[in-house]
This record gives sequence, C-alpha cells and structure tokens, in this order.
Amino acid sequence: MPTSSPHPFAALTPDTLLDAVETTGLRCDGRFLALNSYENRVYQLWEEDGTPLVAKFYRPARWSDAAILEEHDFCAELVGYEIPVVAPLAIEGRTLHEAKGFRFALYPRRGGRSPELDDPATLEWIGRFLGRIHAVGRVKAFAHRPELTLSSFGEEPRAWLLEHDFIPPDLLAPWTAIVDLALTGVLRAFERAGDVQILRLHGDCHAGNILWTPDGPHFVDFDDCRSGPAIQDLWMLLSGDRASMQRQLLDVIAGYEDFADFDPRELQLIEALRTLRLIHYSAWLARRWRDPAFPSAFPWFNTQRYWEERILEMREQVAAMDEEPLRI
Repeated sequence: MPTSSPHPFAALTPDTLLDAVETTGLRCDGRFLALNSYENRVYQLWEEDGTPLVAKFYRPARWSDAAILEEHDFCAELVGYEIPVVAPLAIEGRTLHEAKGFRFALYPRRGGRSPELDDPATLEWIGRFLGRIHAVGRVKAFAHRPELTLSSFGEEPRAWLLEHDFIPPDLLAPWTAIVDLALTGVLRAFERAGDVQILRLHGDCHAGNILWTPDGPHFVDFDDCRSGPAIQDLWMLLSGDRASMQRQLLDVIAGYEDFADFDPRELQLIEALRTLRLIHYSAWLARRWRDPAFPSAFPWFNTQRYWEERILEMREQVAAMDEEPLRI
C-alpha cells in the first residue's frame, strides 16, 4: 500500500488505475470517468467491446481484506434472494483484487436517478426492499464489520477531534460541553429503547445510495455496511418538519412490514442516531483533511463558522432527543 504520501491516492494515476484493472484479464479501451466519491476512488471505464464497468479503489488501511470480503459476501447473499443491490463482479472466483499497491473491486454499471422521497408509493416500495434486506441481515452476524455504537460513532470521534486540536480554542469549552450533553442524551435514548435487535445493515442508506428506475429501486455502495438497529437504515429517508417525517415513516414502515417485523421501541433512537452521525461526520472530515479531494470539496469545513454551527446543531439535537418520538 502507498505510505510515503500524506494522501493515500496520490499514486493512483490514470495509467495506474487502467493497468490495475487489466491485471484481472479485462481489457480497457482507455476511457475513464471519475465518479462522485471521497472515501474511496470510483471510476467508470469501458472494456474494449464498449461494456461499461465501475471500478472502486479502496482507501488504503481503512478496511481489512476480511471486512471488504464480508461486504462483498453480504451483497452476493442479497442478490441470491433477488434483492436489487449492485454487487461486485466475480472474476475467476474473486471479487477483491490487488495491483499497483491498491485493492479494488469491479461492478456492473447501473443507471438511475434519485428517488422521490416525497412520494408515498416510492417510500413504501423502498420500505419493502429494506424489509427484505433486513430479513436476510438477521440470518447471521458480521464477523469482521463494525457495530454502530455510542462508543464507535460518538465517544471515539469526539476524543479524536479533541486530541488533534480541530476545535478552535475559543469554542473548545462550549463545543465539548454540548457534545458531552448530547452523548448523555444518546445514552438515555438507547436505555429507553432497551435491548433492540442488532442485525446486518446497509449502514448508509440515504437517497444518494438508492438509484431509481422504472422497475423500482436498487441499492448501491455497501462500503459502510455494519451491524446496528434496523432504524439506522430507515431514519435517513425522513426529512422536513415533524409532521412530514411522521407521514414518511408510516409510508416506509407500511412497505417494510410486508417482509420484516419492526420493533417500535427503535423509534426512540432516531434523533440519537442522527446525533451520532453528526459527530462522526465532523471527525470523518477531519481525518481525511490531508487528502486534497477534501479541502476542495468541503471548503467550509474547519472554519470558525463551521464549529459555531455545530454547537448550535448539537443544542438542537439535545432538545430533539427529549421530545416524544415518532409513532407507528
């Protein structure tokens, strides 16, 4: 793996990525197009016969081989149940390849547009497929993928940001105080929810990872798949004011429960999981700040205004976690 550069993808030149793909036995026609991805590097390219492919080059040192292969196996398992997810291609029995110092996977290209999440029928349709994904996700547990917990998504990112001096000195005390208060609220929410079931999840099921076609949705990018409560794959589909989110939730659950039971205690976790995601997101940006793709894509990060807004955001989350949860 490349280690001499402060950013891990410096060595991933056009020649390197095309040569790496061709080590699998495929032959490219030389065209490639960078796709929207920051954690990894993702490209559309074409075989000599014109067949389009998508190549995902994994960020070095983020996942172990075992964790990546567990992601691939989960996708293949879902495809085996005719659930519309985009799984990596197996070439000579392998889905994970390594060449030129990078690990990568190849995928069929699948088109589509963002789903219309204000449409009840669309939400119910997505809910049905999420119910099917979770029915499979309950069959067994991950061995190598992480679990979404208060520690992994809240306490550890908080500690990392403080240790690496990302918080402006004049905002350090108010930021630390409100994040600590928010994490206490997260803990209370998990205590109220009780012993909810932990299962294999997509993990990052926002609208950008669902592509819509006339035949319905298909799910992409299982790079963040992990263990957690079912509501983690549902709450990111909800937006707007409380009344709007309530309507959207009922539409999603109507489809979901065609294939899987939903534990209503998990509704206690919606705002808690949103809070953890916000803390984790700030730390994710900070950890990647030496990658040149990040300052150019997120110029607003790590400014005085950015951290001031995060303090206000956490105050709103503390209040939201004390409100009555949504109902089904």
